[in-house]
Parts: sequence; C-alpha cells; structure tokens
Amino acid sequence: MLFGQGDYTYDYHTDWANLDSAYHEGWVPGVACDSKDRVFIYSRSEKPLNVYDRDGKHLATWGENVLTPNFAHGIFIDKKDNVFVTDATDHAIYKFSPTGELLLTLGTPGQPGTNKGDPFNRPTDIAIASNGDIIVSDGYVNHHVHRYTATGEHVCSWGGEGDGPGQFSISHTVRVDAQDRIWDCDRENCRIQIFDLDGNFLDEWTDLLRPNNIFIDNDAGVLYIAELGRRISIWNIETRELLSSWGGGGEKSDVPGEFIGGPHGIWVDSRGDIYAGEVERGEEGTMHKYIRRS
Repeated sequence: MLFGQGDYTYDYHTDWANLDSAYHEGWVPGVACDSKDRVFIYSRSEKPLNVYDRDGKHLATWGENVLTPNFAHGIFIDKKDNVFVTDATDHAIYKFSPTGELLLTLGTPGQPGTNKGDPFNRPTDIAIASNGDIIVSDGYVNHHVHRYTATGEHVCSWGGEGDGPGQFSISHTVRVDAQDRIWDCDRENCRIQIFDLDGNFLDEWTDLLRPNNIFIDNDAGVLYIAELGRRISIWNIETRELLSSWGGGGEKSDVPGEFIGGPHGIWVDSRGDIYAGEVERGEEGTMHKYIRRS
C-alpha cells in the first residue's frame, strides 16, 4: 500500500522487525536511528530500549538496570551516536554511549523537582544544540524547557502553563535546527513554537493536529511531523509548503500503515525511510516503517 504524495511517496513494510512481546509489551512512544542506520526503539515494556538493524534484526537490549518499564517517552541520537532518553516517571534523562554505556544522568531518578517549574517533573524529550548543549522539554507537569551544558550544568529555563508565546500545554518534544533554533511541539495547543537558545520566542506553526514529535532534515530543509490526530505530515521548512501527508482525524483505521491511536515518535534514516512509533493501540506496541520510493 502506498502512502504520501509526489517526491515523498512510501511503500509500507507490513512486518518490519516482527516485534514480539519479548521486547515490546506496551506502547512505542520513541524511535531514533544512528549514523549506521541502527534503529533504537524505546517502548513501555520490561525491556524498554532495543536496537535493530534497518532490516529489522534485533541486535541488543540496553539499559535494563537503569530504565524503568513504566513510562518510556523521548529518545534522541546526536551526531556522535550518543543516545539520550527521557524516563518520564523516573523524572530523569539518561545519556548512553554508542555501545550502551551510561555516560550521564540529568535529574535525580525517582525524585521530581521540588517546586513547580524546577527540573524535572515528567520530562518528555531531549535534543542537542550545535555546541553540545542539552535541551530538555519538561512537559507533562512543569510545562517548561531547560537548557544544560554538555556536561550537565544548568544554563536557563523558560515556560509556564498557558497558550501565549513561550507558554505550553504539554511541551512534548524539542528538536534543534541548523540555525540552532529550538522547535517545541506544544501539543495540546496544536502548534509548534520556535525559540533561540536563550528561550526567546521567534515564531510558531499553528493549526496542527496535536503535534507529538518532529524530525528535521536540515540538509533538505524538510520537517516531518507525527501528529496525535492520526497524521504524518511533511513540510518545506522555508516555504511552509505541505509536501506530503497521510491520515488525519476521522475514524480509527485498522488498515496497515494507518493509525488507530496516533504516531508518537518519528525518525528518518539515511535512505529517507520513515520509522514511527504508535501509542493508544491496545496493550501491544506498534512500530511502522515507510520505505521511500526513489
């Protein structure tokens, strides 16, 4: 079955990775690929973080003595193939080396911030700036964004609950573009807000279907959005032209490649293939792979 339009048309892989219950017993909120096109799936299961090759062969399980099975959420892989994950119920961010060694922990595992807005209280995602600074969306309770140095020193924070510029109703995902602008999925306000590294509001994209997660292809100038309103949309960043999309609102669908719940995590590998993790699809996790047509 085909998805998308024009230059962004995809074949759906109906059985990628054969995700069995040994690795995925719950929702699949997070997915990311490294420079070797290894696919990292972060799921709410007893074995939360699993590594696959691009053909779906299971390679490894990471973080079994570190990560809790309850509320896996965000994942990001930097240019050096370090892997960052947010454990929302543990109120912590973990950085692993390309071989799975735990390198850094931000936050005190199991302990939320003391005061409202203090890091962290159910954090949602992370991204890395060009200078190595760590950007954290602290979304479900704190409605904030925090910036840290690469070694974990706090630099600044901004946010608060609301719908004005710089306020959030669930700061759900952060990503950083080639100009070091921070893109934040302000999900329940149905928009993406854009900031500089100091938290100054620059711009916003509105009228989205509850944006959950984004992937920025800086080389092509293309933005991929996973929207909880059962849609994946692909945009030209500069012109804001919609290049391709599928799904969106309406009835839940059992058609392979369409959504019962909604895409929660999204990543694009070096060949242009899309990986999307879905939530709200029952007890079993669902992982989608869309293979781009050349």
